[in-house]
Amino acid sequence: MDAFGDLFRGMRARGSLFGNSTLSPPWALHFVDGAPLTLCTVLGGSGWIVPEHRAPVPLGAGETVIVRGPAPFTFVDEVDTRAVPVPCGEHCAAPEQGGTRHRIGWTRECGDADGSGDGATTLIVGAYPVRGEVNRRLLEALPVVLRATPGGGAEAILGHLAAEVATDTPGQQVVLDRLLDWMLVCAVREYFDRPGGTPPPWYAAQRDPVVGEALRLLHAEPSAPWTVSSIAGRTGVSRSTLAKRFVDLVGEPPLTYLTRWRMTLAADLLVERETATVAAVAHAVGYSDPFAFSAAFKRIRGVSPSGHRRGGTPVPAGPPRA
Repeated sequence: MDAFGDLFRGMRARGSLFGNSTLSPPWALHFVDGAPLTLCTVLGGSGWIVPEHRAPVPLGAGETVIVRGPAPFTFVDEVDTRAVPVPCGEHCAAPEQGGTRHRIGWTRECGDADGSGDGATTLIVGAYPVRGEVNRRLLEALPVVLRATPGGGAEAILGHLAAEVATDTPGQQVVLDRLLDWMLVCAVREYFDRPGGTPPPWYAAQRDPVVGEALRLLHAEPSAPWTVSSIAGRTGVSRSTLAKRFVDLVGEPPLTYLTRWRMTLAADLLVERETATVAAVAHAVGYSDPFAFSAAFKRIRGVSPSGHRRGGTPVPAGPPRA
């Protein structure tokens, strides 16, 4: 697992069909469920994403945006639409509410899957829950509205989406959700790779042959008894070379990065494994001494392991030196 892929751990589209809608103007869908990430793809037609307290973003056929929550946002036919906003959550509007066509697949009555019927717009939406601190690191590296680059890898998925929504078939929900997962990874990766962009240091560092390999090792084996010397040996450089290049590219020493990542993993384990002892969690992230683990956890997270498990408020960890 690489550093980028690790942050998507457990992130899966939830109920993408709630936004599987063909809309006839005027319309306004107000997304109120507070999803940490919402991916919106227009298969046909056009509209505007209107985030709360931010400038509207146009969205045309074949385009995708990712909206970071939990603030609500609206998808409208025109910025000054006369339509009354229809609240949308896990189950979007019914046809009698604002003209939304909500069903699995399309019929001639609803227009084609590309949104060509009667000036309609076809919208596919996937909502993504955040299951813990690992996913939260990804969120904190993203803008409130991320617009996918036209012509990028995400565009290749549109044909699959259009084909899947065109007919009712067994397993359609699963296929659509996985296609949106694919779209999400492609869109975020392209955002970080844009010329002139400012990706998190840990992301850009993955392209370096030495530091990138070190990051892969740390994420593949976070509980291993790493030292700077052992990491340097596995990457084929001297200890001093590894240390300097890692700090230059990531912004902190390799073992400091490793400690932060271990504490992020531990924060999730403490919540997910309710019956596991602190010593067991410590061992799972590479600490044989639970007291040393507890001290490191409190230093990094701002709360003790037991306090975190009880719902104590930690100091936000943020992305790894983003």
